[in-house]
Amino acid sequence: MGCDVVLSGPPTLMPREIEQLGVKYDRDPRKAVEKADMVYLLRIQRERQQDGLFPSVDEYHRWWGADEELMKYANPGALAMHPGPINRGVEIASEVADGHQSVILEQVRSGVATRMALLYLCGGGAR
Repeated sequence: MGCDVVLSGPPTLMPREIEQLGVKYDRDPRKAVEKADMVYLLRIQRERQQDGLFPSVDEYHRWWGADEELMKYANPGALAMHPGPINRGVEIASEVADGHQSVILEQVRSGVATRMALLYLCGGGAR
């Protein structure tokens, strides 16, 4: 679709073959969002923490949580997206979730239509 995708997160949560999928991985979230037009966050499933895939939700937020400081590394005007429901203070800080860069509420409202359109395009529609 004409974009560069860079993922960041604990190595224990990343598929081994991630770079074979045509995306890049950077353990440092600041480098991953550098010059990004969009920062897309995913919900941490708390059962992952119980499985020992990362030490604690506090540490996760400290390393990979999106806060105002992290968003400064992205392009000015970069959007913050998250499919919901969010874990405030884990993958996203309240000031980002509720801030001017957030389009989370709009994203959640239009989620079904968006997924339908993406499936249509990925399935070869509108060639």
